[in-house]
Amino acid sequence: MRIQCLVQALVAVMIAAGAAFAGEADVIGVKATKSSDGTWSFDVTVLHADEGWDHYANRWDVVAPDGTVLGTRTLHHPHETEQPFTRSLRGVRVPDGVASVSIRANDSVHGTGGKEFLVELSK
Repeated sequence: MRIQCLVQALVAVMIAAGAAFAGEADVIGVKATKSSDGTWSFDVTVLHADEGWDHYANRWDVVAPDGTVLGTRTLHHPHETEQPFTRSLRGVRVPDGVASVSIRANDSVHGTGGKEFLVELSK
């Protein structure tokens, strides 16, 4: 019985260590473009060691300086064999007076917290 408990504890530690191995999702590049209708498009490059459906980069957000999320790009599947990867979001409305936004990525284990990218918006 004692060995079985030890084995179960060891397996739990190995699973937890494996889940943490991929780390947080990092934003490593952004291209922002203002459209003729006044909205913004963002092409965002994310780096994350996706490990399948249990641990993958699952979204990124466009965030105003006051913390308001202006737009979210949901990532519907892991990108294990495509790293880093770039995805776009169109039609983001940025309030007048906002001169910069942050782009932050999220993963299914750690949430947000990886490297963010500050984008200066040219009006």
